[in-house]
Amino acid sequence: IASYIKRLRPSVRVIGVEPTDADAMARSLKAGRRVVLPHVGLFADGVAVKQVGRETFRLARAHIDEMVLVDTDEMCAAIKDVFEDTRVVLEPAGALAVAGAKKWAEKKGARGKKVQGKTLVAVASGANTNFDRLRFVSERAEVGEHREAVLAVTVPERRGSFRRFLDALGGRNVTEFNYRMSGPREAHIFVGVSVHGREETARIVRRLDRAGCRTLDLSDNEMAKEHVRHMVGGRSGLAKGEVLYRFEFPERQGALMKFLKSMNPTWNISLFHYRNLGADYGNVLVGLQVPRPEIGDFRRFLDRLGYPYADETRNPSYRLFLG
Repeated sequence: IASYIKRLRPSVRVIGVEPTDADAMARSLKAGRRVVLPHVGLFADGVAVKQVGRETFRLARAHIDEMVLVDTDEMCAAIKDVFEDTRVVLEPAGALAVAGAKKWAEKKGARGKKVQGKTLVAVASGANTNFDRLRFVSERAEVGEHREAVLAVTVPERRGSFRRFLDALGGRNVTEFNYRMSGPREAHIFVGVSVHGREETARIVRRLDRAGCRTLDLSDNEMAKEHVRHMVGGRSGLAKGEVLYRFEFPERQGALMKFLKSMNPTWNISLFHYRNLGADYGNVLVGLQVPRPEIGDFRRFLDRLGYPYADETRNPSYRLFLG
């Protein structure tokens, strides 16, 4: 393609795109020789090569003007973009060019160079993806677009901390919330928050820090996004008298705050897990320490709240892993 374009119209700039963990061509062009990668990432398996071909390298040296590298989250975001625009599902390697075009335009714009009015053509190919991979793509696309921040927040382990934490978020949409009581002094929360870019994430971190909530931005932490977010929890020796309930919260701003303001402030939250499902409601699992004499008041609270719920205190999976 580069050879054809340069022969037809040499003024057109040709930009190559590779994954950050499979950048054999970018490294080879920089070194002036074909390099061999010790290992390659396999998410974009169509371009997962340890060494580029001789003829490919020769043509790339002659015709490629620059290279752009994109990560897995940015490829997932590109897959989502194309699907929302065309209802076509690209494979990761096919979405590379779209992700690269977005990143190139973002970088040029950030450097004050004119991007508007230019014609960008992304050569997207292939539909070699499987249904199971779409779950991963969907989960990572928001982070790739910088529309979700993934944060680890440490708050004092005392009543009212959740409400103060939500107040510090300033009404922003929470996409995920994981908490399990662990120690007597501090609570660690794994939370996802809707944002409009990295700058807003930095502002949120500063605001939470000022509110006394030590915050770590995990948006670029691969292990946290791939594994830790699904492993937050476990048994707690502190969760005495815990009852476990599953709720369906309406997906609208203030639903969580309504829950917190409606409940008796003497009932301590010992477990909380929420994930945005992209539907009109979200599934929420909540553990509460309710004194036995107050169970009647608790049931009346559930009825007043108006959210669909189910008692999971006797669920065998809870007994095995959390109770």
